[in-house]
Amino acid sequence: MIESASKYLSLVALLVGLALVWLRPGQEDLLKVDTVISSLLKYEAKYVEENQPRIAVGYGACKDLFVTGSHMLANVSFPANPDNFMGVGDEDQLVRMYGFFFKAGAAAERFVHGQELWKELLETGLKDTEHRWGLGGNAPVMAARFAREGAKVLLGAKLSPGLAEWLPEGVEVAGGDIESDDVHLIMEYKRNEEWDGVVSPRANRFIIHHDLNNPMVSSLEQFRQALPLFNPQLLVVGGLQMMDNFPFREGERLERILLIRDQMVAMDQDTRVHFEMASFVDESLLAELTEHIIPQADSLGMNEQELPNLHSLLTKGEVTTMADSNPRIAEVLDQMREVYSILSVAKGTNRPVTRIHLHTLAYQAILTAKGSPWKNTGAAAVKSSLTAHRHVCADKEVKPEKSFLIMDDSFSTSKEGGRRVPFINTRPLTCWEEEDLGVNICIAPVLVCAQAVQTAGGGDNISAAGLVVQI
Repeated sequence: MIESASKYLSLVALLVGLALVWLRPGQEDLLKVDTVISSLLKYEAKYVEENQPRIAVGYGACKDLFVTGSHMLANVSFPANPDNFMGVGDEDQLVRMYGFFFKAGAAAERFVHGQELWKELLETGLKDTEHRWGLGGNAPVMAARFAREGAKVLLGAKLSPGLAEWLPEGVEVAGGDIESDDVHLIMEYKRNEEWDGVVSPRANRFIIHHDLNNPMVSSLEQFRQALPLFNPQLLVVGGLQMMDNFPFREGERLERILLIRDQMVAMDQDTRVHFEMASFVDESLLAELTEHIIPQADSLGMNEQELPNLHSLLTKGEVTTMADSNPRIAEVLDQMREVYSILSVAKGTNRPVTRIHLHTLAYQAILTAKGSPWKNTGAAAVKSSLTAHRHVCADKEVKPEKSFLIMDDSFSTSKEGGRRVPFINTRPLTCWEEEDLGVNICIAPVLVCAQAVQTAGGGDNISAAGLVVQI
């Protein structure tokens, strides 16, 4: 009798448990996310950088003013004809362009042409009760991440004394002081944010600026003088999108680009060089960078908008307007292979590309040449994935209740003739070799932050975190 009652109670307990799970359908997803988090954290713990690599990062710096896009465009209807422009010439272009990228959930960055318009936009931004300031610019953000990961860093930038105080310990600055810093206005929006019935598919930002210092890469000369003594193991070049649509004198932009190229060429062959891509809209600028800067880089970092842009320029000679904000893995892997095939060929004094890092909302993909000095490709993908979540959530702890996955349950390694790879919760990192191309490829899922605090600077933090474990 007692045994029967015991069995009955056990059965009831089991049914109640199953009912609770059935009544809470999110529990299965939460369990999956928790398993992925545990697996990634265990892998991350195996590869802790302890050698304090020396990393030099250029160029430029700014203050980021974070505001809500809805505040900047309060009482403004969603544009009837959203469109993309080379820069911001007036308020109408701002509204139409913000709407264009908001609807796609894509990030973009544009120069504001008029000084008076820029002042008005800054004043509006400062009235946002939720506004906040932060360290800005590709180079300082990457430098700060490198320092937090234990590297010794040389930053090429002109900073005001106040902005220099925002840098963490371990960052040495070469570039000189300025009285006032350039400011970037970061117009942010949330995932599923609604604007007149139009819903953003993901959290992202639209950045506007009126930089006068950064487009000239004014820290270049002092940075160049400091490099030999610092003797970096890695040189990172970024921030060159600030040149986009800036009113240079004829030939002035190319002159600065060639000086940057010469700095890259002057690096010892034992010093690796990384170029961080960005939002480029001026086709002539991207063409100059593709001709003079990219051929001097061993490594390239980019997001899901920048890879198709570079791929299109290399294969078709044109810049793309916008790409899918959540591309399929097979598609981007094919693009990465084509970009690698073109840029990995030794020509004259160029440095053949041996590493490409693609960071997207859903996953991290890193391709490295077999036999190259880049180590720990899997660890780099994992570190980048966790850093993406930590940065966007502004939380060092990765919590299941603040995370979700949008990576598919399986993916193909190519659109044509690829093999199907299942996603395994307990082994979320996937790596393989491709003998025909001579490369290793690793894919790690991103734990997307469900409560995004910040998106600007995400790519810089992600790229830096991946690089630091591969030097």
